[in-house]
Amino acid sequence: MGESREAWPVREREIRLVQGLEVLGLDLGDDQVAGLLQYADLLLKWNRAYNLTAVDDPLEIVSRHLLDSLAILPFLAGRQFIDVGTGPGLPGIPLAIACPDRHFTLLDSNGKKVRFLFQARAALELGNVREVQSRVEDFRPEAGFDGVISRAFTSLSGMADKCRHLLAAGGRFYAMKGRYPEKELSELAKPYNVTASHRLEIPGVDGVRHLIEIGLLP
Repeated sequence: MGESREAWPVREREIRLVQGLEVLGLDLGDDQVAGLLQYADLLLKWNRAYNLTAVDDPLEIVSRHLLDSLAILPFLAGRQFIDVGTGPGLPGIPLAIACPDRHFTLLDSNGKKVRFLFQARAALELGNVREVQSRVEDFRPEAGFDGVISRAFTSLSGMADKCRHLLAAGGRFYAMKGRYPEKELSELAKPYNVTASHRLEIPGVDGVRHLIEIGLLP
């Protein structure tokens, strides 16, 4: 019988991760790289019971989840972020590992996924992460966030309308998309304003990704 995917040497995944980080221009420490790989291991382990992701290849998890999440890091501004519809913590947990000086609230309505987030936060000792089980419309934080992040959460107009109450003054929406969402952008109404769009090329992932930044007009 062939070697199971879980038994693949960690070194092979570490090489893909480190090389991918270099391509993205990100300089992370050894402890952060180890934390990212530990998170990938947890995702694989819990995926059997909790159905957290359709990606079950350890190498693909590095590219399609870890590197994809971290590709937006250079564009984030601020200290307090919320990842809406985070699922198993994507992109929130990789970003939290990479940015211990920033705080990330991970929001999802699915109880199983939030239980996984609790276990991952504890295992990785992430003091800058808070998991919350709630519908985005029902979550009312004491203070707004500098950035509201989504990864395939909903349309741009849907994200803006559902999450507006989460933004602090001057905050931005960060929407992760595949193809450039021209139709969705045309549906955005005032007071929303596209402040920037970034074409992202993820090492090891075919196709192009985009990050769309949206602010509120004064």
